[in-house]
Amino acid sequence: MRSIPITIITGLSGSGKTTVMKVMEDLGYFCLDNLPIVLLPKFMELRLSSSSEIHKIAAVIDIRGKEFLEEAPRMIEHLKRDGYTIQILFLECEDEILLRRFSETRRSHPLAKDRPLAEGIREERRFLEPLKRMADWVIDTSQYHVHQLREVIEKTFSTTTPPHRMRIFLQSFGFRHGVPANTDILMDVRFLPNPYFVESLRSRTGMDPEVASYVLERDETREFLRRFLEFIDWLLPLYEKEGKTYLNLSIGCTGGHHRSVAVVNRMKPFFEERDYPVSVHHRDLHRE
Repeated sequence: MRSIPITIITGLSGSGKTTVMKVMEDLGYFCLDNLPIVLLPKFMELRLSSSSEIHKIAAVIDIRGKEFLEEAPRMIEHLKRDGYTIQILFLECEDEILLRRFSETRRSHPLAKDRPLAEGIREERRFLEPLKRMADWVIDTSQYHVHQLREVIEKTFSTTTPPHRMRIFLQSFGFRHGVPANTDILMDVRFLPNPYFVESLRSRTGMDPEVASYVLERDETREFLRRFLEFIDWLLPLYEKEGKTYLNLSIGCTGGHHRSVAVVNRMKPFFEERDYPVSVHHRDLHRE
C-alpha cells in the first residue's frame, strides 16, 4: 500500500487548484480537498488496514489549513522516510492576474477578510514558500484558461507518458508582456526577421504557414536552431542526471505573435523524437 503514489496539490488561492483536482479525479486519483496535513498519515494508515481499491491519491493542501501549513514540509518528509512516494504540484500565478480573478468572481481571499487583497496574496506567498521550494512541478497558470490548464495537467499526470523522463514545458511569449515566471532556459529570438514589418503577414501569427515559412526558412534561423538545439541536446541528460523532473523552456520575441510561436512549433518535434513528454503553450498568441 505504501507504493501508492501521493500527489500534493498546493499553491496560491485562485491559481486553479479546483480545476486541477477535477482533472485528477478524471485521471483516476482519489482526491482529498483541504485535508489538514497532520491527518494525512492517519488517512494512509486507514488505507493500509483496509482492502481499498484506491491506487493513487491526490490531496489539496493550501492556505485554508493555515494553522497546519508550518507542519507540512516536516510531515511530507516524514511520510517519505516511511516509504511513501510523494510528489508536490505547486500552482503559481502573477499577482495582477490573481487580483483580476478575485475581482471578477467576487470571491473573498482566505487571508484578505480584513485587509486589502494584495496584502493577503503577499502573505499567502510567504506561507507557501517552503512548499514551493519542495515542489516537483511548479506550473504558472497566469495565462491559462480552464481548458489549457486541463491539457497541461493531463499531459503531466497521464500514465501513458514514458516513465522517468523529464517533462518539457515549451512556451512562446512576448517580452512586452513580461518574462514567464519559473523559466529554466530563456531564449530571445528578436534577432530573427520580423513578419510584423511585412504588411501581408502583420495581422497573422506564427501558426500561419506563410508566417512560419518567413521566419524558419531564413539561413540565420536554420543556423540558430541547429546550434541552439545542439546545445539543448547536450544539456538534457545532465538535467536528468541531477534528478530534474521538468524543464521550462521559454522562447520570446517582441509581442509573442510571430517569431517565438514559429520557433516553438519547430522545436516541439525535437523533443518528441527523443521521447520526452512535451507540452506547448503560446502564452501571448491572442493578446492585442
